Amino acid sequence: MMRTIPPEFAPNTVAEIDATLDAIVRDETVRIPWAIESGSRAWGFPSPDSDYDCRFIYVRREPAYLSIWPQRDVIETPLIGDLDVNGWDLAKALRLMLKGNAVVLGWLRSPLIYRGEPTFRDALLDLASRHVDRQAIGRHYLHLGERQRRTYFGDGKSVATKKLFYALRPAAALRWLRLHPDAAIPPMHFPTLMAECDPPSDVMAMTDDLIARKAQTRELGQGPLPNLIATFVADEFAAAHEAFEGRVTAPSAAAKVEIDSFFQTSVTNVGH
Repeated sequence: MMRTIPPEFAPNTVAEIDATLDAIVRDETVRIPWAIESGSRAWGFPSPDSDYDCRFIYVRREPAYLSIWPQRDVIETPLIGDLDVNGWDLAKALRLMLKGNAVVLGWLRSPLIYRGEPTFRDALLDLASRHVDRQAIGRHYLHLGERQRRTYFGDGKSVATKKLFYALRPAAALRWLRLHPDAAIPPMHFPTLMAECDPPSDVMAMTDDLIARKAQTRELGQGPLPNLIATFVADEFAAAHEAFEGRVTAPSAAAKVEIDSFFQTSVTNVGH
């Protein structure tokens, strides 16, 4: 079982996450082969007061999938303080992954793991690398990034500095995809993503400074939108419109058979 929890994580919070996952396994009669930290902590630009965002993939026992009364395909727990624990059924994760939803791919590449079976993660990443359409992944990041830019950049006169990352991360992912034409799964960790997408040196320096400042203070305040960031984001979104507006290829029949087989094997074997 994999576990990579940094020493700076609050021990009481980690213990509460572990207890919550144990309770879900017991009360929902599920197995959890993959549970990770998502959000700003896993992305590599946390603030001192960042929430803990645990996300997990779960698998129900076989009879649950044979019922004509399907159960919900998400498990959500109440938000308590800075702790947020939610998960997706493996079937939901697989379907959305094949449609180009990059959320579950990020979970699989999270560097912060509460509990995880490496063979499960590696097999799922292998399926994704062979069957996920890069056009669909590119569109996911483009639409996400443009939505974040509209929401947080506004007229550019007064922008919450910490919100710059919400458009920067999709822009960097799009650049990474363009520079890695044989890959479809960008790194989740933002500093790694930036290093691998080779941005202009002044953009890299500014983002490094923003990350360092965000790590030291709970509030970065408001300010004019930095021209360097605005230009980088706009250029990457414009390039993505050219690169990722092609036709999305539907999964082949063979791919669906292979993914079904992975799901069925997981229902039978995961956690045993």
